[in-house]
Order: sequence, then structure tokens, then C-alpha cells
Amino acid sequence: MTNTTFREILVTSALPYANGSIHLGHMLEYIQTDIWVRFQRHIGNTCHYVCADDAHGTAIMLRAEQEGITPEQLIANVQAEHEKDFSNFSVSFDNFYSTHSPENREFSEYIYNACEAKGHIASRTITQAFDPEKQLFLADRFIKGTCPKCKTEDQYGDNCENCGATYSPADLINPKSAISGATPVQKDSTHLFFKLPDFEALLKDWTRSGSLQSEIANKLAEWLDSGLQEWDISRDAPYFGFEIPGQEDKFFYVWLDAPIGYMASFKNLCDRTAELDFDHYWQKNSSTELYHFIGKDIINFHGLFWPAMLSAAEFRTPTAVYAHGFLTVNGQKMSKSRGTFIKAGTYLRHLNPEYLRYYFAAKLNNKVDDLDLNLEDFVQRVNSDLVGKVVNIASRSAGFISKKFEGQLSAVISEPELLQAFSDQQQVIAEYYENREFGKAIKSIMALADQANQYIADKEPWVLAKQEGNEQQVQDICSTGLNMFRMLMIYLKPVLPTMCDDASKFLNDELSWQGLNTPLIGHGIEKFKPLMTRIEGLQIESMLDDSKVEVAKELALKAKLS
Repeated sequence: MTNTTFREILVTSALPYANGSIHLGHMLEYIQTDIWVRFQRHIGNTCHYVCADDAHGTAIMLRAEQEGITPEQLIANVQAEHEKDFSNFSVSFDNFYSTHSPENREFSEYIYNACEAKGHIASRTITQAFDPEKQLFLADRFIKGTCPKCKTEDQYGDNCENCGATYSPADLINPKSAISGATPVQKDSTHLFFKLPDFEALLKDWTRSGSLQSEIANKLAEWLDSGLQEWDISRDAPYFGFEIPGQEDKFFYVWLDAPIGYMASFKNLCDRTAELDFDHYWQKNSSTELYHFIGKDIINFHGLFWPAMLSAAEFRTPTAVYAHGFLTVNGQKMSKSRGTFIKAGTYLRHLNPEYLRYYFAAKLNNKVDDLDLNLEDFVQRVNSDLVGKVVNIASRSAGFISKKFEGQLSAVISEPELLQAFSDQQQVIAEYYENREFGKAIKSIMALADQANQYIADKEPWVLAKQEGNEQQVQDICSTGLNMFRMLMIYLKPVLPTMCDDASKFLNDELSWQGLNTPLIGHGIEKFKPLMTRIEGLQIESMLDDSKVEVAKELALKAKLS
């Protein structure tokens, strides 16, 4: 792929909540984003990747209180765990920050003040459920009771997990505060609202501009067609977050400052990096590109509220928002009782993170479909593709080069047409990566791996090596094999960074995208070491058992704290 115009790109993933561990459902998004980011860097584009912990809200405040620590201590502890997990999965953030930061306070206040100055903020009194024991207003998820439709007990205040009905907390039978167990009372409070309907024309244009996947644009059209509602952006004290300027005991709702955390994280990076200019990326009509990778459950915030707020404050809007579906395990919702609600840390104790990076890549597309982690298929595909096909090419070829030719590849290419066929795939594979069709990219790469294995099987260098006078032929065959392996590694570099680092050392080559057009000739390699081992079924069983133990520990701790 010839890239004559290099692009300047800023990429974000949705902010993980600073209230618990990263699990494999979360990792789907960070791996998807990281592969795309690594690809952009691989082909020579400037690509910055930032994220942060979403550190505000009632849930943070209550969890810290339960644990007997400050919210600041809680979010610091959780951030350290998150950063460790992301690092172990090779997620290549340029900056991982926190929404509880001076930069985020500054941008939140700036955007709010801009909206207020232009008349986009309304104020009115609303009636809400209030916990008389804890002396705080209750969000719907903090109220439980009996479903008014199917009469199932212990259901949340907005929807029933048993029958799927949606309702208001006032409709619950025998409602109770999920925090204290007290019966909620109704209480009035003045709240601030962002006038989203002011931006209806802008949002109708923006959501159909190509910035969203068609299925997401269609979903948001339902909201737009039924009439946009004003958005409640304030919460009453006590609340862990930023106080609203000019208001007493009023705080920004966590979802106001969470996406602004993208800007804050990037500003923090810019302040530490001399050549980076914040305004260059965020000013209106910027020539740079901005992409948000998110889950389909938070599209209303990113597809409606976020572009409206940015426009109101005279900032650029995203180039695109890419939504993905949820992760299921063995065809079902992740389950704590079955051990399939797997934390990133639990997975890492049992399995190589690159197994999961590869499997997710092999199944990802640019749609909003859910992705299933079928554990039996996971084992089979990793063992077959990575160990049985890709690594096999190197292991079958490297021994002869090391033992018989002092680690030197042939001085000429004996099969130029074969290597050219591999090189000719770069444009199509690059387009698959660019369009987030990772599954198609992997399929194309594995088809090349099949060709390479077939070539070596047909040539049988192990047979030729036993006969006199075939030395040059053996060296040529194995050199061709290792050049094909190298090209496969170049193609897989965004997906398997650690394996490619090891292959790079073995081949004495940086595995650059531009290197696809220049084979290694008369080149010295190092002694081959196994690049990846097979997954054993026992590792999966052990991980699931470990996951069940983790859940039991958490439940015991929760019971102790409550």
C-alpha cells in the first residue's frame, strides 16, 4: 500500500468505569481499537490513542464509603489495576488518564459556560425518589422492588430482567432503596437541563453524514423523529464529581464530563509533548481526524449529546463514531455462575493475551453485531491458525538455515512470483484493516499461510537435505519459506505485537509495512525459538474455575461490606 498523504488521527475508546475490574467484554473494545491504531501507525500515519477512567458518580461515592476509603483512593486503586491489565494485553495508549482531573474540570466548565451563554441551558423543578436514611436522591438503578407487570421481586427501578418490561420507579410494587433498604419518598429539586432540541437540525445532518454506521444512524433517527428531549445534566449533593459553576450543591452528571474526558486526556498528553498542539486536533474545521470506538449501549451519548455539546462550544465534531456489539461466551450472556464472566486479570493468569487478540480479530467486522467467544472454537482456531500454520512455516524452515547455512538466507530469490503474490495482497489487507473488517483481513492472511505451507510441503526440503548436491535448493526453499513467514508477520503486526517483536528479533528485521516490497536476501537470522505454544483444554477449565472463585470472593466481600 502506497501512502502518499500521511494522516493525523486521534482515537479514543470508551472510558471504563472506575468502580471495578476490566473483563473480557470490555477487552473486546480495547483490542478492536488497538488493532486499528497499530495498523494506522504501521502504514506511517500519525495516530494518537488516549483514554481515561470514568471516575465520577454516585456508584463511586458509595463503593468508596463501603470500603472505608476516599473516592480518590478508590479511583487510584482501580486505575492502577486497569493500567496493568491494558498493558498486559498490549493496548498501546499514548495516555491513560482520569476524568477526575484539573483538565477535565476546566473543559467541563468551559463547555457548560458556553452552552449557558448561548441559551442552551434550562432550569426547572422535578420530583425524584429520595432515600430518607442516606439523604440522597436515587437514580433508577438504586431503587428495587416488584415488577408491576410480571410481579417478579427484586427488580431495578427502570426495567425488569425477567419479563423485559420498562417502567418508571414510581410504578414498582413495594419499592426500596437498594442502598439502605428504606422506602423512598418523593422530593422536589431544581435541576439544570441541556436543551438538546436546539440542535435537532444539526444532529439530523450529522447523524446522516457518514460519521455513523447505518444501523446506528437508523436507531438515532427514531429519537430524532419522535422529538428530542432536554437532557438533565445536574445531580444533587452528596455526589462525587465537579460542582457546577454558579450553583450551590449541584454537580455535573457523570455523563456530561465523561466524554469530555477524551479532550482532557489529550490535553494532558499535549502538555507533556512539545510537538503536540491541542487546538490543532480539536478546533472547529480541523484537518485532523477524530474517531471514537464505543459499545452500542452508549450511542445516544456519543451520537446526540456529544456532537451537540461540542458544536455549542465551537469545537470540532468527531470524524466518526464506531460502535460494536456485546461479547457473549459460548453463545450466552457472560455468566458469573458458569464462570464465563471472566476478568482480564483472571484470563491473564491462564492464557497468552495474544490468543484473545487473534480470536477477536478473526471474528470482528465493522457492524454492530454481538461477538461470541466460543471457547472450543477459540482453542481450535488459535492452535490451527497460529501454531499449526503461521509458526509452522518458520519452524520448518529455520532449522536448515541455522544448521546448514550458518543462519544465512539465499543471495537470490528463487521464487519471485510467489513472494510477489504475497506482496500483491497488501492493498486489499490494508483496506480491510482500515474499514475495521479484521475478520476478512485474517481470512486473507491465513489463505497466504496455507499457500506457504503447501509450498514447503510440496518442495520437501527435509527429503532434499538427506541427498548430496541439493544444498542450494534447500537453502532457496527455506529462504523463500522464511520470507513468506516474514510477510505474514508484517500483515499480523497490528494484531500480534508481542509475537511480532519475537519474530523481529529472530529475523533481524523490523517488520515494517514498507518491507513487504523488499524480501530479505543474503540476510542473517538468529536461531529459531518457539513463538507460540498450543492452548490446552485444561487451561480453559482452570480459567473458568478460577473465575467462579473470583465471583464467590466478590459476593462474600459485598455481603461483608453491606
